[in-house]
Amino acid sequence: MTVRRRAAVCAAAGGASLALTFSLGVPASAHGSMTDPVSRVAACYAEGVESPRSAACKAAVAASGKQAFYDWNAVNVANAAGKSRQIIPDGKLCSAANDKYRGLDLPRADWPSTKMSGGSHTFRYKGTAPHKGSFELYITKTSYNPAKPLKWSDLEAQPFVKVADPKMENGDYVFQGSVPARSGRHLIYSIWQRSDSPEAFYTCSDVVFGKDSGGSKAGGSNAPAPAASAPTEKKIADGAAKSSVQHQGHGTQTGSGASAAPKTAGAAAGPEVNGGDGTTGQAPDTELAETGGDSSTPYIAIAGAAVLSIGATAVFTLGRRRSAAGGR
Repeated sequence: MTVRRRAAVCAAAGGASLALTFSLGVPASAHGSMTDPVSRVAACYAEGVESPRSAACKAAVAASGKQAFYDWNAVNVANAAGKSRQIIPDGKLCSAANDKYRGLDLPRADWPSTKMSGGSHTFRYKGTAPHKGSFELYITKTSYNPAKPLKWSDLEAQPFVKVADPKMENGDYVFQGSVPARSGRHLIYSIWQRSDSPEAFYTCSDVVFGKDSGGSKAGGSNAPAPAASAPTEKKIADGAAKSSVQHQGHGTQTGSGASAAPKTAGAAAGPEVNGGDGTTGQAPDTELAETGGDSSTPYIAIAGAAVLSIGATAVFTLGRRRSAAGGR
């Protein structure tokens, strides 16, 4: 065999192994959103992406586009690794600095809200791709002004709830917390930091303690904001075909808590889609851990076995050709 031909075969084998390694090593992300109290993105999705009812959701869809709300369960940062405050700038907390979800950062006092009271509360977080990890919930300070962009300094320095690996019921993570006393309109900010990956998810939930006094100048309305509703299982199922969020072969969580058959991949996502479909602007998604697995998933071992298999096949083929040539 000539040097040129031998090099071509090696290059082909190497290229195939690289392609296979990449396909095995690009994992999917976990997904989910707060549903009690209802997050902004979940509330707008529940209202209907094509024709949302509330003024705030109409404005958010106009700012972000419809796809962001069909992808309501993917507001994340791929490589957060517990450094949310360092990598998400003020004014972009609700979108997690992901421009795709920029409409969630609109400073308004008329976002759909959840009635809240101080004291014990049962929190629910829809886990459409469940994972191990911890939840931290922060509440805004008494000085909070919803008509201004949300800053880290608007939140209390310490979470009022912090829980690791809470139980799951009917597709929801469920955990208890004691809510600090407040009055009027406030916001609860959640960080779901995975322990099997550096990926984290974020939500902004608008809440009202007592009577809602209505919107402000930036709120667009002086009437009390509408009550927020979480998307039903039917709503989630009906919109799945329009979601660009990929679970890459892993089952999604159904209402019964069982794993459903993987959804067929839809149209290719645009460059702003997160969690395995694009980038956050913070770091590439190729650092995510496998959905449905854990940090011990042996990607390198699998890829290495694939490389060895391809190399062995190439050597065997070369040997047969040389033997055939020698017998002539």
